Amino acid sequence: MKTSYKNCQSCGMPMKRDEKGGGTNADGNKNKMYCSHCYDNGKFTSPDMTVDQMKIRVKEKLKEFGFPGFLAGFFTKNIPNLERWKNK
Repeated sequence: MKTSYKNCQSCGMPMKRDEKGGGTNADGNKNKMYCSHCYDNGKFTSPDMTVDQMKIRVKEKLKEFGFPGFLAGFFTKNIPNLERWKNK
């Protein structure tokens, strides 16, 4: 059985907040590891993105949603520990 993650293992977004319910694999099935913003049709939507670029992108999105800067920083500090970035 595949593990289901509470948060996207690329950007850290809570999976329950993904309006599409998760990314999709090449066969069309839902991917339980990555959100629809990061993963679509079996591949990353931004395959060349670095972990630092992801942290900036997520921080900017959080600020767009009204999170104060310090909180946005707090929520992005664990991105390097997510599965996509762990071995990079």
